[in-house]
Amino acid sequence: MAALRVFITGASSGLGAALARHYALQGAQLGLVARSADRLAALAKEFPGCVIYTLDVREQAAMQAAAADFIARFGVPDVVIAAAGISVGTLTEHAADLEVFQAVMDTNVIGMVTTFQPFVAAMRHARSGVLAGIASVAGIRGLPGGAAYSASKAAVISYLESLRVELHNSGVAVSTVSPGYIVTPMTAVNPYPMPFILQADVAAAKIARAITQRRRYVTLPWQMALVAWTLGLLPRVLYDRLFCRAPRKPRNLPL
Repeated sequence: MAALRVFITGASSGLGAALARHYALQGAQLGLVARSADRLAALAKEFPGCVIYTLDVREQAAMQAAAADFIARFGVPDVVIAAAGISVGTLTEHAADLEVFQAVMDTNVIGMVTTFQPFVAAMRHARSGVLAGIASVAGIRGLPGGAAYSASKAAVISYLESLRVELHNSGVAVSTVSPGYIVTPMTAVNPYPMPFILQADVAAAKIARAITQRRRYVTLPWQMALVAWTLGLLPRVLYDRLFCRAPRKPRNLPL
């Protein structure tokens, strides 16, 4: 049986790195994208068969070149996972945060589109494969102090739904993955309790299983699925009262 061909962005740390390790241990042929050359090189040393691409997902031409190279080497991927993302506290009242809002939206939303775009035609032609986007429970309702991140993940959820419908009956599946808290550098700075938090390797295994099942939408862990469902049902007046004093992610974190 041929090795699974998997292309992952945001692969140098956190959930992306955990997904890379999970698929590498399954014998997959990997294409790994991240901004950190040193961390990618370490992964390449750990898993010599993988191919690395040091770039920013916001760089359209670079992403297209990486996708073309991967397809030329190995063929159309079976799985493309858009896991690149940034999370930082933001407040609209601060002019300095306008640039941060732009960076978060460009990376989390436009970066996902830029990741998938070079593969869609080839996967549609092959009538196979899964495009998996990492969203978040934070995209269900707007979180105070996290407007940029919540807005970006809400946009991701809607974008992936649009893409899924566009590719209906094409043979290409689109999976929206909405995790709760995962132990990563992104969550390490959070100064508040994080219920039902998952280790990155556990989350990666659950996500890979959902992708294999070609799930349209999955929230993990299951406890956070209940939380997300409940939050979605809360009347706005009650939600405002409950969350107006919620602890907030720190601002001025490195992007």
